[in-house]
Amino acid sequence: MTVDPPPETDSDLIPAATVLLLRDGPTGLETAMLRRNSKIAFGGMWVFPGGKVDEHERNPDDVEGSARVAAAREVEEETGLYVGVEDLVPWSYWIPPQMAAMTTKGPRRRFSTWFFAIRSPSDDILIDDGEIKDHAWMSPQEAMAKRNSGDIELVPPTWVTLHELAAHDSVDSALAWSAGRASEKFETRPMPGKPMVVSWHGDAGYTSGDRDAEGPRHRLVMDDAGWQYLRDS
Repeated sequence: MTVDPPPETDSDLIPAATVLLLRDGPTGLETAMLRRNSKIAFGGMWVFPGGKVDEHERNPDDVEGSARVAAAREVEEETGLYVGVEDLVPWSYWIPPQMAAMTTKGPRRRFSTWFFAIRSPSDDILIDDGEIKDHAWMSPQEAMAKRNSGDIELVPPTWVTLHELAAHDSVDSALAWSAGRASEKFETRPMPGKPMVVSWHGDAGYTSGDRDAEGPRHRLVMDDAGWQYLRDS
């Protein structure tokens, strides 16, 4: 059992936004995935288009609105596609672990990230070959399988979002599902031990950090044999 470190304040968080660009592919729902330059934050990871909210975009009275503006800008910068700010459908909101629990090598920064979804206006993506080094349209199932086979790297929020997308067979289905509910907040807490496990609200061990606590599960088990998202409620 662990004791949480002193609470960190919202000032520790760097606001960010990301976008699920969706299309109906030949065999079902697909999303645009980008591989980040290995020399920048989340280097080498395959991600959705996105980045931090710039200082001039921040409005403390409209945090989601600020994230929308940044999200649309990042899509244009990273893919060459234009999306309307008001057309973005809120998907989820993610807060990373407290600094003391983070194991990332090098400078550690905490990005609080809004996830939005939208039908992509085009299949043609143009990357800058700077921050973004590669791209692909993938089904959620394909992206998760590629991570488990070691072909690509993903971070937990991307994996969980792909798992949610995998429940839908079309863009209309995914967007209707997200538009019909309140955006879910995921505040990540790691659980000590091996394999690595991160948990969220509703998990029996979320507060205590006890991975063996009896009760419901809401966690991602990051085993070498493959990642598994467990959610009972």
